[in-house]
Order: sequence, then C-alpha cells, then structure tokens
Amino acid sequence: MEALSVPVVEWGVAALPIPGQTVSGDRHVVKPFPRGLLVAAVDGLGHGDEAAAAAEIAVRVLETHSHESVLSLVERCHESLRMTRGVVMSLGSFSARGTLTWVGVGNVEGRLTRASPGADRRSVSLLLQGGVVGGKLPNLSSAAVLVDPGDTLIFATDGVRGDFREDLTQREPPQRIADRILAEYGKRTDDALVVVVRYTGGLP
Repeated sequence: MEALSVPVVEWGVAALPIPGQTVSGDRHVVKPFPRGLLVAAVDGLGHGDEAAAAAEIAVRVLETHSHESVLSLVERCHESLRMTRGVVMSLGSFSARGTLTWVGVGNVEGRLTRASPGADRRSVSLLLQGGVVGGKLPNLSSAAVLVDPGDTLIFATDGVRGDFREDLTQREPPQRIADRILAEYGKRTDDALVVVVRYTGGLP
C-alpha cells in the first residue's frame, strides 16, 4: 500500500483578546491530512462570546473537512454560519508535492515569505476578497503557488498592523516570529492572532 505523505512544517501561534474580554473571536487551524496540511486564521466579526462562537463553528468545519479544497471549505463554513454574525478567514492548503493553495475572504492578511528570494521567488501576499463567510459571500477564486523548504506562511487578523511585513526574518523560529509580531504590531483595539507556518519538506 502506498504511504500517505504529508507536508512537514514548523509552526507557532500567538493570540490575545481585546482588552476587557476573556475570550477571543480569533481562532486558528493547523491540521494535517493525507497528502496535505490545512492552515487557517478565522476572525469572528466583532468580539466577545458571539464572535468566539462563530469562529469555533468555522474551526470545527475546517478540521472535519480539512482534506477538501479551500473553496469547498469556505462554502461549507458559509452554510454552517448563516445563523451567526459570521466570520472572515484566510485558508492555505499545503500539498506534499510542494504547492500552497490559498484563499481569503475579508481582512485576514496572508503573506508567504521566501527562504531564498530571487527575481522569480519574491514574497507574495494573499489576494483578499471582500465579504463575510456566513453573510455575503463573493464569487470566490483561489490561487496556487510553489513552495520550497524554508518558505514561511503568515496569517494575521486585523488586530495586527499590516506593516509587520517589513520586519520579517527567516532566521527566527515560527513561534518567536508569531510572539514578536503580536507584541510589536498588535493594535490592542481588537482581538488579534498571528499564525506562522514554515514549510520544511514534503515527507514526514
């Protein structure tokens, strides 16, 4: 029987609720599946218990169906969230063959930084599409990019200032990057989450 390889990654996450709240509406997923690995950052609209509940529903859907395409996952979440305040989210699905397929709805920023940048290996940002998962969903399209060992995917919710992109280094481990981005670029006016995933290869 053929072995089911999965992408190998190192990852870290850092999160804080808005001051005055004990729960956060920002959640993450890092979920391996046969021949792939799903990464997601989910931001329940607003903050507090209702935002957290919406984000938790999305996380359960994503973890249960992680092997499906990112577009199918967004559609599944949309149907499950219709009676909630909704979420915005960005998803990335790594394949063991060295590709990343990603999609974003709303304002969860995505950035893929390259271990060995060059003319054809520049860092790229996820093209975000307006809308709300569980509310008004746009006509979705995903994009696929090649990844090499050492390339690093970062998702950050809108509680994090976007200029963190100018201060990234490949020398730091993912958890340290996540902690530093949150500490230095967190707005403290909203829930905030940073998830950092470094692709290290195609086989366990």
